[in-house]
Amino acid sequence: MKKGSAMTTNHVIRIVTTPALVFILISAAFAGGWAIVTLDDFPEYAVAGKPVNLTFAVRQHGMTLLPGLHPTIRATTATGLTSKANVVPAAGRGQYTAALTLPQQGEWTITIASGFNDSNVPLPAVKVIAPGAPAPSPFSPPTRGLRLFRSKGCIGCHRHIEVNPERVTDAKLDLTGKRFPQDYLKRFLADPSIKPAEMPNLKLKSDEIEALAAFINKLASKTREEVQR
Repeated sequence: MKKGSAMTTNHVIRIVTTPALVFILISAAFAGGWAIVTLDDFPEYAVAGKPVNLTFAVRQHGMTLLPGLHPTIRATTATGLTSKANVVPAAGRGQYTAALTLPQQGEWTITIASGFNDSNVPLPAVKVIAPGAPAPSPFSPPTRGLRLFRSKGCIGCHRHIEVNPERVTDAKLDLTGKRFPQDYLKRFLADPSIKPAEMPNLKLKSDEIEALAAFINKLASKTREEVQR
């Protein structure tokens, strides 16, 4: 083969294989993965017709922030009503935001599809009140902690009988019936780096830490068998 022909062949091979290589690199980055959704804030209630701002991050394997996704948000009621929101990138890397309007009073379930594989996150039910109606009573700390356990993405790695009993996970990640020293638990939730662990620092607010600690330790006085009855 002539030198010129060899150069042409190499050039053709390079052109043909480059898109395949790009595809392989992209696939490797996203293959075999799962993601969690962590909300900055999740409302205790909403007002019919008034937009609710939802800002959240998507983390691969609970840690790596994922930009460039196309998440979706869908809210439904038991009677079949549906509301959707347009999700757009937020200021931070791997963060997204949406304004969701729930048009009718009642109980709504919000689900976020992260846009990463099939990671879908059903959030705690939201009570929607009529405009001008009195606000519902605040949740107790343990109940608020239960809601945060889901909306902060804890369910991505951990199991708790009151939140996701169907999840199968390593025993050390099952928090059902476990007791932790309250002060240590709060310090760990505020800064997980005090103990080497694959857990992100979510920069939880002090009241969120109080609520999560109250929920996690709520059932600690019972045995695991008593909790599961």
